Amino acid sequence: MKTPAKTNASRILDKHKIKYELLAYEVDESDLSATTLADKLGQNIKQIFKTLVLRGTNNGIFVCVIPGNEEVDLKLAAKISGNKKAEMIAMKELLPTTGYIRGGCTPIGMKKQFPVFIHESCLQFDTIYISAGKRGLQLRLSPLEVISVTEAKVTDLVVTHQ
Repeated sequence: MKTPAKTNASRILDKHKIKYELLAYEVDESDLSATTLADKLGQNIKQIFKTLVLRGTNNGIFVCVIPGNEEVDLKLAAKISGNKKAEMIAMKELLPTTGYIRGGCTPIGMKKQFPVFIHESCLQFDTIYISAGKRGLQLRLSPLEVISVTEAKVTDLVVTHQ
């Protein structure tokens, strides 16, 4: 199998001398779910982190990186980002805002440096998986490196199911 082409995110990691692995997988446009991705990579869903872009009422755009099997708690996300309320941005806004498309959005190397919040469960693992900035490519790297390169704040961000 040939080596996947570098993405903007992987070039940024190279520039910072951060060790990572670039993994290619087959994309099914009809199912971009993290659960399907975990199956394709043969990995624990709790280690697959998805990147969500939200807009707050006070501070504008911010980014939440959460486990693939979880749902962002909008009230909690608003509170930790210093907003009264927060909501996911519209799909049509994703590319112009971040430079990335759905299924290929990563917190590394967005058009602008937005505040990033990553779920605290990432610290349970030596490595986690995040999008490499293109559908069909994932980065496997240390959560500490993700936190460092994105200047992410580690916090609780997900809906607690009773």
